[in-house]
Amino acid sequence: MPPEAFTHEETALGEDDAEDLLRGIAFKTGPPRLVGVELEWLVHDLHHPEQPVLTRRLEEAFDGLRSVPLHSALTFEPGGQLEISSQPAASLMDCITSAANDLDAVRPALAASGLALAGFGQDPWHSPRRMLRVPRYDAMEAYLDRIGPAGRAMMRTTASVQVCLDAGYEEPGPLGYGRRWQLAHLLGAVLVAAFANSPMARRRATGWRSHRQAVWTELDPARTAAPSGVEPRAAWAAYALDAPVMCVRAAEGPWEVPRGLSFRDWIRSGLPRPPVRADLDYHLSTLFPPVRPRGHLELRMIDAQPGPDGWVVPLAVTTALFDDPEASETAYRTVKALAATAGAAPAPGNPLWVNAARYGLGDPELQAAAAACFAAALEALPRIGATTAVQDAVAAFHDRYVLRGRTPADDLRAPEPEKDLRS
Repeated sequence: MPPEAFTHEETALGEDDAEDLLRGIAFKTGPPRLVGVELEWLVHDLHHPEQPVLTRRLEEAFDGLRSVPLHSALTFEPGGQLEISSQPAASLMDCITSAANDLDAVRPALAASGLALAGFGQDPWHSPRRMLRVPRYDAMEAYLDRIGPAGRAMMRTTASVQVCLDAGYEEPGPLGYGRRWQLAHLLGAVLVAAFANSPMARRRATGWRSHRQAVWTELDPARTAAPSGVEPRAAWAAYALDAPVMCVRAAEGPWEVPRGLSFRDWIRSGLPRPPVRADLDYHLSTLFPPVRPRGHLELRMIDAQPGPDGWVVPLAVTTALFDDPEASETAYRTVKALAATAGAAPAPGNPLWVNAARYGLGDPELQAAAAACFAAALEALPRIGATTAVQDAVAAFHDRYVLRGRTPADDLRAPEPEKDLRS
């Protein structure tokens, strides 16, 4: 059902029913088999990326893209970001090939309009502006405006590489879903640090390697922090039911944006109307933890990467560290040692994640962990069928950034905190 759709025809949802649904649909266990990727891109002028693009120009270009045949889903974010969401693929290389082919179709169509895809975690030049006007984003903006300006920045100026992997086996072990859930949250800080690529905002240095990640820490922690609890299914069910309701959809007119109403409270009170299954599904789409269980695991912490194929490296590294048993065990042992640094606060607000966003691989502990994880990934890539070109891309990133304690953000950062990007 599209986010804007609404129906009164479903049966009201009970609290036990909701908890059973959340436990059942969040983690579809089994052998790690499928991989997917969601690629968000900023869209800039082809020849003058620092100049803002008129909304009408974007709308005309995007209308033209709708007729381009793609295997992936094509969607657009509130600020005019473009997203390519691959279909679940049977292997890393199938995923890369499919997404790359679709990007090869999209880029020339945009170029004909004088536009280009830009790989930054946060727009380094432009102020937040909104292109899409639909009830979902009206309500989201109203909700996040109560917290502060970070919501508009997140909606309108950020972009990411989101890696989607199967939850894993039911039983314990390096490919078990409980271990993979824990690995995702611990490895997440290493991925933030290694692929940090958003040091600028509004033409000025922010003091963060990943300002995009810093923006996420300023949003509503009840929907952006990681769930707490040892057992993943129980932790996620409690998290989702206790998270505030962002909006109550309506058939006509603006959607209500309640204050202080959790989904659990909504079920119990039945006001302003009893929630139905579609409301729960919609509610889940408004939760933005760093790892979101959607049957599979959606890792959401990686900045969009520079270059037309930069996204391949985080996709390949992450897939290798999760789906190759030997690499997964090495990665888990490596990042488990960082747990003490993380402290008690959940990601992304704990010290480990904050250091990853601020310093990238300039943090010695994160640099050492990244070096170990990349080494394990490089050994695993041939075993999971990665081509020589993909292996070479990962090796080049490893040599250029990881071994030197640098990130893509260091190629963009101005030397002084307040230096204009154009000077």
